[in-house]
Amino acid sequence: MDETSIVAREAGLHKGLTQAQVVMIGLGGAIGTGLFMGSGIAIGYAGPSVLISYAIAGFVAVVMVFSLSEMAVVHPTAGSFGTYAETYLNPWAGFVVRYTYWFAQVIAVGGEAVAAGVYMTYWFPDAPVWLWSLGFAAILLAVNSRSVSNFGSVEYWFAFIKVTAIVLFIVLGAADIFGLGHPAVGFHNLTQLPGGFFPNGLRGTWMAVIMGVLSFYGIEVIAVTSAEVPNPEIAIPRALRSMALRLFLFYILALGIVVTIIPWTETGAKVVAQSPFVRVFAHSGIAYAAGIMNFVVISAALSSMNTNVYLCSRMLFSLARGNYAPKFLGRLSAAGTPIAAIILSGGCILAAAAISKLTPLAYNYLQGVALFGAIVVWMMILLSHLSFRRFHKPADLPVRMPLFPYMQIAGLILLAALLITMGLDTAFWDISWIVGVPWLVLISGAYFIWKARRPNS
Repeated sequence: MDETSIVAREAGLHKGLTQAQVVMIGLGGAIGTGLFMGSGIAIGYAGPSVLISYAIAGFVAVVMVFSLSEMAVVHPTAGSFGTYAETYLNPWAGFVVRYTYWFAQVIAVGGEAVAAGVYMTYWFPDAPVWLWSLGFAAILLAVNSRSVSNFGSVEYWFAFIKVTAIVLFIVLGAADIFGLGHPAVGFHNLTQLPGGFFPNGLRGTWMAVIMGVLSFYGIEVIAVTSAEVPNPEIAIPRALRSMALRLFLFYILALGIVVTIIPWTETGAKVVAQSPFVRVFAHSGIAYAAGIMNFVVISAALSSMNTNVYLCSRMLFSLARGNYAPKFLGRLSAAGTPIAAIILSGGCILAAAAISKLTPLAYNYLQGVALFGAIVVWMMILLSHLSFRRFHKPADLPVRMPLFPYMQIAGLILLAALLITMGLDTAFWDISWIVGVPWLVLISGAYFIWKARRPNS
């Protein structure tokens, strides 16, 4: 099928998002529990060298997102990288990418819901985590069922809260470190603790890259919004450039303050029971500061959940419009939203969130499974872009990725190495392979069965 017909079949979504909302949606998708909660696991692995870990993850994310932006500007569709894989690789790749991304996002939203429930125990220690998780998931499904402009407005303010909080956190943290108005904390905790800057060696630094990639997961949402924003050829490149820079600065500066102010041995954890950001504020002595930060991290989790519910529904919509899923999932409501796709995704998200009732490691397991899907999708995006460039001259592209194809090849090597590392880890990351590999086999089998029944598709 040619690229024009693939794009045309996904028409009908309302162009109700502004460029400002698109930027905030991107930040909302990528600044969530990966930073506020998952960073505790990363710090436990790497100690102060977590800064290098997140820099490596940020490099991969930037390569992926700029490669994606080239294709999104030429083909603004809801199916985004799924339609690009179908166009520039093959139909099997498009099928697997979209279903795998949907599956990974469902699991990721379940993980965010679990994290939000854990945060609520700060105020309500006796309330079950699973009850909060299911309640938050249900509320955000209702938000997504309305118009895309309503979703954009809610996400804008969710993201605004956490971006403002991160900026204030960085300012107040810098004041503590350099002693503005009180004795300086200094940089003792970065190098003077046992083990120095690399307390667990380079292996620990590399393991923390896993959490770094998971933290940046969601940045690709901007490409998915390209079908619902006016003038995507202008809005999408601007949004991607500004968001990539902001994300990199937010993550590196915020984590730098965490490991500088509080010894990494206190903020690092294998099973996360509290955000390291809340611990920093609890140590600050500022009245109610920890409670305020806990509210912020809850907002961050809800923001990321909200964005990922949007992503899940658009992937199912794209699959239905391509005849890869039941047709009713491709129908739009009067408000221009794929309501059936939202409801089905929501049911699966609620099931994922309910896992928190079964094990205290629910967050770790859910994020491990989600990350396997994320890495597979990112690798497919880079492979699609390598093929895309064979059909489009660089001079004809409104946005161009520098140092092509070396950056893409470097990104693919790093992502493949992370996948192998996860498979060899017996603590809990191997759960990603235990679930992820059978999933790929299952979904590939489903594709070939579908193809056999529709030989002319």
